Amino acid sequence: MALKLWLKFRLKRCSVVAFLSLFTLSVMIYTLPSSPSDRSDLHPWATRNNKPSRLLVRRSLRPHLPLHTKSEVKDSTKHLLMVNHQQLSFSSGKTAEENSNKPTIHLLRSRLDPALPQSAKMQSLHPNSTACRHKCAPDGAEAKRLAGRVVKLKQVPREEKTRERLFEKKAPQSGMRAPFTNWCKSVPDETEFKDWKAESLPWFSDDDVQKMKLLSRGVVMSKSRLSGHGQVLQVGLNSTFAGAEHIKHCQTGGCALIKRPGDWFEVFAFHLDRVLGLNRSLPVVLRTFHGEILPYKYTNGSPRPVVWWDPSIQHLSDADNDQNSFSLTWPQYQTVLQSRCGSQVPLNFTNCVGVHHSEWGRLALFDFLLQVNDRLDRHCCGFTPDPSELCVENLLHVKCRNPKDLNLVHILVRKTEPSRLVFIDNAGRPYQPQDNLNFRLVEGIDEFPERAVSVLMSGCLEKMLLRSLFSDREFWVSRGGVSGLKSLLHNVGQRAKVLLQHIQEKKLRLNRDL
Repeated sequence: MALKLWLKFRLKRCSVVAFLSLFTLSVMIYTLPSSPSDRSDLHPWATRNNKPSRLLVRRSLRPHLPLHTKSEVKDSTKHLLMVNHQQLSFSSGKTAEENSNKPTIHLLRSRLDPALPQSAKMQSLHPNSTACRHKCAPDGAEAKRLAGRVVKLKQVPREEKTRERLFEKKAPQSGMRAPFTNWCKSVPDETEFKDWKAESLPWFSDDDVQKMKLLSRGVVMSKSRLSGHGQVLQVGLNSTFAGAEHIKHCQTGGCALIKRPGDWFEVFAFHLDRVLGLNRSLPVVLRTFHGEILPYKYTNGSPRPVVWWDPSIQHLSDADNDQNSFSLTWPQYQTVLQSRCGSQVPLNFTNCVGVHHSEWGRLALFDFLLQVNDRLDRHCCGFTPDPSELCVENLLHVKCRNPKDLNLVHILVRKTEPSRLVFIDNAGRPYQPQDNLNFRLVEGIDEFPERAVSVLMSGCLEKMLLRSLFSDREFWVSRGGVSGLKSLLHNVGQRAKVLLQHIQEKKLRLNRDL
């Protein structure tokens, strides 16, 4: 009996000893540090053949992030890992343990992240144990690579991105001497005005500069009346030709049209056209004439706009309709817009007149800013005209009830470029009230030139115009300089804001190909 009890106790003791041995062994296995080969597999910032794995770097961030719902996971992709460069002072040949400073990892979260309060901007994780510093801290090369990645991941605010995209400059057109993508940002204040010249302005081509010099300095050597245009005088500059030879001289581009003093706004229109990058109007300057060749009313000291005569413009043979390259009524014009000629259908399509669809967006933007109605809306149907307006006195306004009787005027193209419009007679309405703007000018337009819109969005339009207008000294002095032009520039700036709001509300396209 005693032997049985002793054997039973002996067997139980062996079982207890075996259990305690196994338990002690298991504890030792879990507490001992892993081997170097294991660390290279388990820890994401350890190197393998000196080439860290980008996939492991990304995965290593996941244990530090809280659990998110499906919508929160999408927002967590915006998180940005930043390493404090002052605390990560790793150098080649030294490990993280040899560094006296503890690395700090900042995890930037979205403002919508529920894991952080709304006022929190970042979360700092400070590893305290030596083992964690050894396992989690990157080596010198990896720290530099991650620091570089921080710069790449920083995103520009959405508004700035949009503006940068709009200001993205295409290859300059022929004749342009330099791009002016962000030039308006460097325009000096009014107090820093100097003796600016047209040659220094990037929106003027070399051809523009040459023609402006011809118009402002050319000596009037001949003259001729234009039939049906009693208020305009054609003159030959820097030539000794007369009679039939005058016409020949004009065919070579050596002539100009002297217009009425009240048409001074055409000078402003030309500079606006160039500043916006439209490049569709003819060069024009303001000038005072002297000499015996011209009648007295042209030499009485009143400055007049002088427009370069373009011999390549295509005119209709009809003397009553020679200010058009083709006839268009208002309904026909709307049909042309809907057809999107040159974009969705060929330019020689039945409903088209050979002008590219994008050209009408240029014209509409230009005419709206200037409030030029004597082209798309000669009958004053899109606003309330004053009783003294010609469209009222000539009984044109009453025809607004019948759109088929509404004809467009000054719709011109060049013989050499029949798909591009030419803007002439651009004397619009400088002081048209803000509550009586003509929105008929943009009716049916579904896209606008992006570069022109980018200038309007920049907030620099007024400064750029001042800079440009200063190059025409006769115009600058006659209009009273900055103080005299302030109200005009303000009006155009307000129209630009209205047009931008119209584009946004209608969700209209911006065409880069213009």
